[in-house]
Amino acid sequence: MSKRYSLGAAINAGLRAAMARDEKVVVMGEDVGQLGGVFRVTDGLSAEFGAERVVDTPLAESGIVGTAIGLALRGYRPVCEIQFDGFVYPAFDQIVSQLAKMRARSRGRLSLPIVIRIPVGGGIGAVEHHSESNEAYFAHTAGLRVVSCSNPDDAFHMIQQAIESDDPVIFYEPKRRYWDKGDVKDSPSRSLHEAAVLREGSDCTLVAHGPTVATAIAASDAAREDGFEVGVVDLRSISPLDLPTLRKVAAESHRVVVVHEASTLFGIGAEIAASITEQCFYELEAPVLRVGAYNLPYPPAHVENDFLPDVDRVLEAVESCLSF
Repeated sequence: MSKRYSLGAAINAGLRAAMARDEKVVVMGEDVGQLGGVFRVTDGLSAEFGAERVVDTPLAESGIVGTAIGLALRGYRPVCEIQFDGFVYPAFDQIVSQLAKMRARSRGRLSLPIVIRIPVGGGIGAVEHHSESNEAYFAHTAGLRVVSCSNPDDAFHMIQQAIESDDPVIFYEPKRRYWDKGDVKDSPSRSLHEAAVLREGSDCTLVAHGPTVATAIAASDAAREDGFEVGVVDLRSISPLDLPTLRKVAAESHRVVVVHEASTLFGIGAEIAASITEQCFYELEAPVLRVGAYNLPYPPAHVENDFLPDVDRVLEAVESCLSF
C-alpha cells in the first residue's frame, strides 16, 4: 500500500527508516538537528533519535566530511547534509582526495559508507552558491557513486539504498522539487543505479535527471499535442550510468536529447552523448543533442528562468533532431 509524500518529506521518512534499522546510521550537518535543516528535510529526527545521532556541526564543510570519514572508519554510516550545492566546495579536497580514494588506497581493506546529501539546482530565486549544478565534478571522480532523485518514491527508497552502500554516495536532491507530491510504494521498483524509462517514444527520447525530469515530461506532453511520440528516461544514477537502458532507448527512437541544468560545456550530457554515439552510431538518425544552462556563472534570481533549460528550449532541440 502506497503513501503520499512530498519529495522532501519522503527523504525524511527514508532517513528515519534507515536510522531505525541501524543504530550506526548518523546524520550530521549545519542546522540539521533542532532546526531540521534549511529545507526541513531532517525535521523531527533529533527529537526521535537524539543529539548524538543527529549532530549539529560547525559551519565547516571540510570538517563535516572529514569527521564523517573518521566515523566511517570506526564502523558508522554517516549521512552528511551540505546545505546548498555551492557550499560543497570547501569539502572538495576531503571528498576527492580522501573519501573517493580510501578503498583503492587500502587495496579494498577499508570502505567508507558515507552519503553526502546535496540540494541541487536552481528555480528557487536564490543567489549564487545556492543554485549550482556540480554533478560533473563528482561523476568524474573514480570511487564515488553519484545519484539524483526526481520524485518522492525514488527519494524514499534511493536514500535508503545509498545508506546501505559500502561505497561513498553523492546524493543529489532537486531543491525546487522538494514540495512536489507523489505516491511512495512500500518497496523499491529498481536498484540504485538503474535508469527509469518513464515514457516510450518512437520519434525521440529525452534523457534527464533530478530537477529536469519534470521539464522533460512537460516537453513530451507538448510534443504529443503536435503528433510526435517523445520518450522520457530518468537517469537516476549519474555514475555509474545505466548504459544498457540508454542503448535500448537510443536504438528504438533513433534520436536522443539530453537535458540537465548544468552548463552543456564539459557536462554529463557530453558523456551520455559520446557513449550513445559510440555504441549506437548506426541506429541513430541524428546527432545526440544537449540542452542545458549557459556557460556562465549562475545569474541573479530575476533572470534565472531565462538561464535554465525550459520546455521551449527542449522542444527546439527535439525539432532540430527531427529535421535530420
